[in-house]
Amino acid sequence: MQWTSILAIYFLFFVFIAFVLLPFGVRTHDEAGVEKIPGQADSAPVEFRYRTLLLRAAAIAVVATALYVLNYINGWITIDDLVLYDPSAD
Repeated sequence: MQWTSILAIYFLFFVFIAFVLLPFGVRTHDEAGVEKIPGQADSAPVEFRYRTLLLRAAAIAVVATALYVLNYINGWITIDDLVLYDPSAD
């Protein structure tokens, strides 16, 4: 596998994981005991910690990419392992 393919896979994992992590660790103004601005949504976060989110997503994406590349090299899980229904078995 080429390094550019590994980089592209890492980027895909990173973006996906960053979106999955967005709702975790978010506190609203009511939970934090901070006064809301008039017209503000009740679900708006007190502060958006993007650095923490990006670091967590980067770390998890490194692990996911490493597992993906190792599986690609060693062939632990193949397409045949993912077939849930075999019509020829009937």
